[in-house]
Amino acid sequence: MNVLVINCGSSSLKYQVINSDTEEVLAKGLCERIGIDGRLVYQNKKNGGEKEVSEPAMPTHKQAIQLVLEAIVNPKTGVLKDLSEIGAVGHRVVHGGEKFASSTILNEEVLKVVEECNDLAPLHNPANLIGIRACQELMPNTPMVGVFDTAFHQTMPEKAYLYGIDYDYYEKYKVRRYGFHGTSHSYVSKRAAEMLNKPYDQLKTIVCHLGNGASVCAVENGKSVDTSMGLTPLEGLIMGTRSGDIDPGAMEFIAKKENLNIEEVVSILNKKSGLEGLSHISSDLRDVRSAAEAGKPEGIRALEAFCYHVAKYIGAYTAAMNGVDAICFTAGIGENAGGIRTKICNYLGFLGLKMDEEANKVEGEERIISAADSKVKVLCIPTNEELAIARETVALVK
Repeated sequence: MNVLVINCGSSSLKYQVINSDTEEVLAKGLCERIGIDGRLVYQNKKNGGEKEVSEPAMPTHKQAIQLVLEAIVNPKTGVLKDLSEIGAVGHRVVHGGEKFASSTILNEEVLKVVEECNDLAPLHNPANLIGIRACQELMPNTPMVGVFDTAFHQTMPEKAYLYGIDYDYYEKYKVRRYGFHGTSHSYVSKRAAEMLNKPYDQLKTIVCHLGNGASVCAVENGKSVDTSMGLTPLEGLIMGTRSGDIDPGAMEFIAKKENLNIEEVVSILNKKSGLEGLSHISSDLRDVRSAAEAGKPEGIRALEAFCYHVAKYIGAYTAAMNGVDAICFTAGIGENAGGIRTKICNYLGFLGLKMDEEANKVEGEERIISAADSKVKVLCIPTNEELAIARETVALVK
């Protein structure tokens, strides 16, 4: 079966066509600046084709998806003869609340529930829904599947997901920790078990998904038992522009000093904090690291804080699971920054963890990067959320 995977943002759309039998990526690309001026990137991976970049008008997501579908079946550079060769479409959906503990066939009843979660992810869910509706309109007879970022974390116990606030807020509004990056954490933890030749349901794994958005997840015996992001993707680690954990009282103090309302405060925490706020250099860790290596104090402080907070969460989740067998690094920073991995793991010598610095030079490749005599295995595993979405989609529609 050929699966079209769609990851729809507010002004962008990533896509892949995957053959589920071979798990080969046939085509991939993205649409950018939807509703502005439009930019389409398409690559025929089947024939090793070069990236094709064009700038067609795409005022809406429907037009963007229409252009993607046309590219996929283009007689010269397409990978399929016609759209009937797409057996299903798998959609990334950011927030499923407590309603969805697994991927789900998308019908009107399900979409209504997804829409009810819009308040929990106002930047993401509405865009996800737009992409789903557009695909339904253009491919009315093709099954649609929703794969939820939050689903993997629905196995968290109550003690992990409840906040220390009035329980009424949970009962009335479902205010709790939900967690995100679930598709990535699920894929990477399963792949770690395969690489270590260990049963997935007998392994204690900590996955560090480190990118512009970042989170840590404790996976015990194949189930997420805790994760650093919360009701929204703002909680947890220091990220590109997000603050991560902060005393709410600190923001009340700043709000009074700066005469800010709640919307302005949340905007600062989401868009003007994290690495960018700490360094005043960039939200990109590569720029911050270059500044730190050049001895600039603003780069050093941001880099040190980032690594410290990751290590602190790893330590906390080791305690939560009463031990850890494997620590995995994934996503843009986790996969490509060996020096960052070393700096984080230097805090973890008490676990009997030892790095293999030669193996740790790897970038973007699967590898065990701990020493042979390390009591805890450390792995670099490139995430593959699109493949995970495709697998979930096929499991439901076959």
